Amino acid sequence: MSAPLLVELICEELPPKALARLGAAFANGLRDGLAKRGLIDPKEEALAFSTPRRLAAGFRQVRAASEPKAIEVKLMPVSIGLDAAGKPTPALLKKLEAAGLAGADPATFKRRVDGKAEALFADATTPAIPLVEALQAALDETLAALPIPKLMSYQLADGTTTVHFVRPARALVALHGENIVPISALGLKAGRETHGHRFLGAARIALKRADDYERALGEEGGVIASFARRRAAIAQQLDAAAKTHAGSLGAAGSYDALLDEVTALVEMPTVYAGTFADAFLEVPQECLILTMRQNQKYFPLFDAAGKLTHRFLIVSNMKLADPTNIVQGNERVVRPRLADARFFFETDKKTKLADRVAQLGAIVYHNKLGTQAERVERLRRLASRIQVMLPRGSVGMPYADRAALLAKADLVTLMVGEFPELQGIMGKYYAEADGEEPSVVRAIEQHYWPRFAGDELPTGDVSIALALADKLESLIGLFGIGQVPTGDKDPFGLRRAALGVLRILSEKAEARELDLGVLLREGVEGFPAGKLGAETAASVHAFMLDRLRSMLRDKGYDANEVEAVLADNPTQVKQVWDRIEAVKAFRALPEASALAAANKRIQNILRKSEGYGAVDFALLQLPEEKRLRETLTSVTTHANDLFAKNDFRGTLTALAAIRADVDAFFDKVLVNAEDPKLRAARLGLLSDLGGVMNKVADISKLSS
Repeated sequence: MSAPLLVELICEELPPKALARLGAAFANGLRDGLAKRGLIDPKEEALAFSTPRRLAAGFRQVRAASEPKAIEVKLMPVSIGLDAAGKPTPALLKKLEAAGLAGADPATFKRRVDGKAEALFADATTPAIPLVEALQAALDETLAALPIPKLMSYQLADGTTTVHFVRPARALVALHGENIVPISALGLKAGRETHGHRFLGAARIALKRADDYERALGEEGGVIASFARRRAAIAQQLDAAAKTHAGSLGAAGSYDALLDEVTALVEMPTVYAGTFADAFLEVPQECLILTMRQNQKYFPLFDAAGKLTHRFLIVSNMKLADPTNIVQGNERVVRPRLADARFFFETDKKTKLADRVAQLGAIVYHNKLGTQAERVERLRRLASRIQVMLPRGSVGMPYADRAALLAKADLVTLMVGEFPELQGIMGKYYAEADGEEPSVVRAIEQHYWPRFAGDELPTGDVSIALALADKLESLIGLFGIGQVPTGDKDPFGLRRAALGVLRILSEKAEARELDLGVLLREGVEGFPAGKLGAETAASVHAFMLDRLRSMLRDKGYDANEVEAVLADNPTQVKQVWDRIEAVKAFRALPEASALAAANKRIQNILRKSEGYGAVDFALLQLPEEKRLRETLTSVTTHANDLFAKNDFRGTLTALAAIRADVDAFFDKVLVNAEDPKLRAARLGLLSDLGGVMNKVADISKLSS
C-alpha cells in the first residue's frame, strides 16, 4: 500500500544563513535513503519545507514496505567453497549463513569465471523492508550528513543524555497517510503534533494526514512552511511596497542574499515601510545601505536614478492590523546605526588620506611579506611601470604612483574598520574630499575591481594600472612564499585575483598589448632579493593559464582547441581569444584534419631526431619534396604578412594551400634517408613546415 509521507523535525531557531541549505539537504537525504531501500521511485521529488523552527520533507507516494527482489550473490571461488568431493567447505557454509542462505543446495549454485578464477554464485531474494525500518535508517543517515555549520550540545530531559545537533530539537512528526511511523531521533519519538506560529497560530496542531501538513500549518498555524513559497511571497510584497512609495529595491541581484536571510527569519512574513531623517543622506549611500542591509536586515528604497531615499522596508514576522509599534520601533533602532555611520564619516574626513599612510606601517600584511606600508611601496613601483606600458603612458605619469600611495589608506579609517566591505569605496570619498585628482579618486575605488564574476572592470589608465598591480602583487607575493590555493581552499582569493587580471587583459582595449610575462617579471623585481621562490613568475604564469583554460572552456571552446592555443604558454592574453577563434574557423576547413595529423607526425619525427646538422635544401631530389619546398616558401611569405597584421584566421587559412603537397611528400618521400646530409635537408624542410603551421597555435593538438 502506498500513501503520502511526512517527516518533520521541530527545533529552536535555526541559523538563518544555513536554513535553505539545511532544508534541501534534509529533504534530499530522506528521498535518497528511501529510494535506496525501494520505498519510493528514484525519480520521486521530495517536497522540502523549512522555517526558522523546522525542517520537514513530504513525499506523495511511499510504500508501506519494499518489494522482495531477486538478486544474484557472489559467494567465493570454487576452489575455496567446495572440497574434492564437491561438498561445501566450512568457509562456504559460514558465507551462506552470513548471506541468509543457510541450507541452500550447492547443486543449485552457478559457476562462472570471475576475474582469474571460477566462482560460485547463488540466487537469492532480498526480504521486504518495512517502512519504519527504512525510514529510521534514512533519517539517521540524513541527520548525520546535514551540512551543519556548527554543532550544539545539549542535554535531554533525563538530565544525563547529551545530544549534538545544530539546535535543540523539540518534536518529531512522522506520518504515513493517517498513521504514525514509530521512529525516533535526537531523543524524540515520532508523533503527529506540529507547532504553529509562536503568536499568530495554534501552538499545537494535530495532523490527521501526512498530505494535510502544508494546509494545516498555513490555515491553523499561521506558517508558510515552504521556503520557496515564503521567499516568493516576501519578494512580491517588497515589490508592491516599493512601487507604493515610488521607489525600487536597487539593482537586480544586489539584495538576493538578504532576501534569503529574511526568508529564514520569519514564518508568516509581512512587509512594512519605515523612514529616517533626510539629514543622514549626506553620508555616502554605500555606508547607509550596508548598515541597513547587513545590521538591520532592512531593504532600502532607491529613486528612479538609483539614489538612496529616506525610506526602507521591514520584513516582519507579525501580521498586524496596526503595525505602528513595529514601524516606530524599527525606526528608533536604525537611527543610532545611521548616526554612527555619519559620525565615522565626518570624523574620518578630518584626517587626509595622505596623512594616514604612515599608519599602514603598523598593519601586518603577511608575516613573510611585511606590512601594508611595504606592500604600498611595491604597488607604487608596479603600478607606475604598468601605466608607462599603456597606450597613453606618458600622460599623467605621477597619477598611478599617487593612487597606489593612497589606495590602502582607508584601511585605518573608522568606517572601514566597522565595515571592511567598504574598502576602496570609502577611499574614493575621502580622496574626493581631499581634492585629489579625479583619475586618482577613481583608481582608489576601482583597484579592487572586478570583485566577483561579471563585475565591472576598472576604467582609465590609472585605474587599470593600479588594479593590475594590486592583483599581480598578491599573486606573486603569496605564490612566492608557498601560499598556493589547494583544492577548494583559497583564503587569499588568488583565483579571483587571477581571473580579474585575465579579464582586464582580455576585455580592456587599453590593456590589449600588455604582456603577462613582462608584468610578472616586473612584479617579482619589486620584492627584495631572496624573498620569493626562484620559480615564482613561472608558477604564477602556469596558475593563470589554468584559469584561462577554464575561462575558454566556459565559453564553449573545445578542449583540443584550447590546448592548441595554450600549448606554447602564451603571454599575450588578448591574442589568445583572437587565436582560438581563428583555430575554430580553421578546424571547419576540409584540409584541417589532414594538416593537423601531418603536423602531429612532423612533431614526432623531429622529436626523435636529436639534431640534424646544417641544412642544404639544394640536396632535395624528389619532385614531391621540391614542390613542397616551393609551395612552402610562397605560403610562408603570405602567412607571415597576415600574421604581422594579427590576422590569425587568414594565417591559418593560408595553410590550406599546402595540404596536397604535404600529403604527396609523406606518400613518396622517406624522411630518414641514409645520406645524413639529405636527411638533414628533409628534416629542415619539416621543421620549416612545422614552424609555419604552428605560428598561430599548435594545430597538432587538433588531431585526436
